[in-house]
Amino acid sequence: MSASDRLHAMDNLRALAMLSGVLFHAALAYSPLAHAFLPTADRVSSTAVDVCIWFLHLFRMPLFFVVAGFFAAMLVAKRGMGGMFRNRFKRIALPFVIFLPLVHAALKYSTLRAAETVQHRSPVLAIIRQLLQTQGLPGQLPGTGHLWFLYYLLFFYVLVWSAKNFGLEKLGQRVRELSPVWLLGVLPVLLVPALASVSAPHPAPESFLPQSWAFGFYGPFFAFGYLLYGHDAMIERLRPLAPWLLVASLILYGAYWVLLNRQETSVLDPSDSLPIALLGGYVSAWMTCVCLVAGRSLLNRGNAALRYLSDASYWTYIVHLPILFAVQYCLLDVELPWGIKFTASALATFGLCLLSYHALIRRTLLGDLLGVRVPAATVPTGR
Repeated sequence: MSASDRLHAMDNLRALAMLSGVLFHAALAYSPLAHAFLPTADRVSSTAVDVCIWFLHLFRMPLFFVVAGFFAAMLVAKRGMGGMFRNRFKRIALPFVIFLPLVHAALKYSTLRAAETVQHRSPVLAIIRQLLQTQGLPGQLPGTGHLWFLYYLLFFYVLVWSAKNFGLEKLGQRVRELSPVWLLGVLPVLLVPALASVSAPHPAPESFLPQSWAFGFYGPFFAFGYLLYGHDAMIERLRPLAPWLLVASLILYGAYWVLLNRQETSVLDPSDSLPIALLGGYVSAWMTCVCLVAGRSLLNRGNAALRYLSDASYWTYIVHLPILFAVQYCLLDVELPWGIKFTASALATFGLCLLSYHALIRRTLLGDLLGVRVPAATVPTGR
């Protein structure tokens, strides 16, 4: 497969992983499991939401980090280590520094306003309103919010440089030559210590203090993606196993769900999590491999619609949460089934994100910062 074809598949997978994050965050408002911890938690919810979104949660970001590692290797191969750092500074570090305070300010404004105006408040909004009426909100340390993945990518790029300097290419070559039995049967066990050290489902590592479990969980996926570049045979060896991996992942997730609901403590308690961590590690690894195989089969194409969504996905993910929260705060007092509210909030968020992308980003300096590649206009030729 040519390099351009491989890029189509990976680029579309990256966009799909980011855009599915909008659906994931929109669905959280109707999740019974997240009800006590989410400001936008609605009074209507459904267990079906939990069953679907926590399955997606296990492999959505692992897939993203595989693709991120793949593109990091591509940059090193084409531009060298210095070129990779210059590109990632522009595409990752600058957007993180620019948009993080703006996103925080927008979320704070809409949340404080909702705490004052919404009648059917979520538990979090009720606590905020009570604090506002008594001693005031306590000071909080800033975090990375939903842009935490950009923060960790910066660490992973430094680790790429370190691995190069320590001459770990031979180790990488040995991993590439491993049989599918080792890749799928043994290596997922390496994820278990990280998952067992946090609550289930695993949280987002939003603190500015780097979390060791996040390196232990997302780091191997980034490294795997790095090793994929230029070595298509790794995915091809997995292709015959993909249908079986999908079925096995669904079965293991069923067991994961049963164990998760048997926990007597809250979702934030990390105790007694080894069996759940083991199941979660295998589902994360196997479903990520399923997505890679499916991406090469189904998304290995380039057209205007896919290119547009791929270019818009980065901006959409950066700005979607303030927009989504503002929409869902408005829906808290509306009497509608959860399915209608979810659909309305997701469509409104996607619509506003795409409109703002087209008007403010696509052909501007911000678009260049976010890696948007607008096709050159064709000049008609006369006779």
